[in-house]
Amino acid sequence: MIKILYEDENITVCEKPVGVSSQSDKSNDMVKLLREQCGSDIYPVHRLDTAVGGVMVFAKNKKAAADLSSQITSGEFVKKYLAVTDSVPEKRQGIYEDLLFKDSRSNKSYVVKRERKGVKKASLEYEVIAEAEGKALVKIRLFTGRTHQIRVQFASRRTPLTGDGKYGSRVNSCNIALWSYSVEFNCKGGKMCFKCEPDNIFPWNLFTK
Repeated sequence: MIKILYEDENITVCEKPVGVSSQSDKSNDMVKLLREQCGSDIYPVHRLDTAVGGVMVFAKNKKAAADLSSQITSGEFVKKYLAVTDSVPEKRQGIYEDLLFKDSRSNKSYVVKRERKGVKKASLEYEVIAEAEGKALVKIRLFTGRTHQIRVQFASRRTPLTGDGKYGSRVNSCNIALWSYSVEFNCKGGKMCFKCEPDNIFPWNLFTK
């Protein structure tokens, strides 16, 4: 069963488990599971990597999907994440702005220096909120939603996310330490905000002792 945080006639807010696809491309994807559980149509409006869990919003009709998509485009839909990095970023807070290129053959993104076909701008804001055993707990706000954006932007600065071997982490004893912590958007005439915390397991438990 998917954990439902909120549901009405237009949207479903839930906690996506790690290892489940957020889009309709696998037998155990979120769209299929939510359709069965909620008994309604489900429209994805944003995505999370399969290896990443946390709070997500799904529309239950085309009108709600269009409205949420418009908010994402305008920046009214705010997405915040928690991450654990293998080492501590040089500055405790800041903004990362890069040009990213996605290699579809390897399903991997890269920071590049020049704009060209297939290259997209990526930006995020971060703050280190705790340190433990040489690692950092980081809160992140995404301004753009590029493939593997958080993972590659931190890895390019020699602070890969713990457990993310694809982007240079040497820790292979845990899942990728990235979690969709909070979403905020307009609904029913006002702002709605939903949060959920990652499970208290390694490496998250380093910061709860």
